Amino acid sequence: MATPTTPAPHLTPEIMMQNNREWAAEISAAKPGFFEKLAQRQVPEVLWIGCADSRVPANELLKLGPGEVFVHRNIANIVQHADLNCLSVLQYAVDVLKVRHIIVCGHYGCGGVAAALQNQQFGIVDNWIRTVKELYSFHAPTLKHLTESEKCDRMVEINCSRSAHAIAYTSIVQNAWKRGQKLTIYGWCYRLNDGILQDIGVRIEGIDEVDGVHRVV
Repeated sequence: MATPTTPAPHLTPEIMMQNNREWAAEISAAKPGFFEKLAQRQVPEVLWIGCADSRVPANELLKLGPGEVFVHRNIANIVQHADLNCLSVLQYAVDVLKVRHIIVCGHYGCGGVAAALQNQQFGIVDNWIRTVKELYSFHAPTLKHLTESEKCDRMVEINCSRSAHAIAYTSIVQNAWKRGQKLTIYGWCYRLNDGILQDIGVRIEGIDEVDGVHRVV
């Protein structure tokens, strides 16, 4: 007869606070003076724009610590030209922190992208993921031969690429390039089932790679 197991306790504020104290103590023991130094200044080289999904933690999957990644996250890692929250993060990262790398990271199995491919209402998020719906409408003829799962994963890549290019189209980034600032934009996608990042072939390194009316410098 199997021995009954005690269910894992649900998270409580007390457990989370205790976890924090243990984490801080472990960091301090391994790296004396770490928090004192961190409090003085943040000097990240990376801006991460990713999905809000709790399974895609930027620092951990890059094997980087506190202070090394400036992070902005939202449903389905969408960059919209009218999103002042995202643009404010972008401007601070580029103009003040002088990051050298901007990573837009989607992830396969993204619930936001999957929702955009359905004929259902999910709430206020429907307005947010409309960008993905419009992308899908444009690319639908080339995706019709795929299974639903393959279609969703391909749209994850397409959406990631679009967001990366949307960053390159901003005056924030183009002005930085004009100043001679070294800045590269990448499009990557994360696989939940093995923890590996996939390079989807998006890498934008300068104003010469921005064409047409999107070039505003």
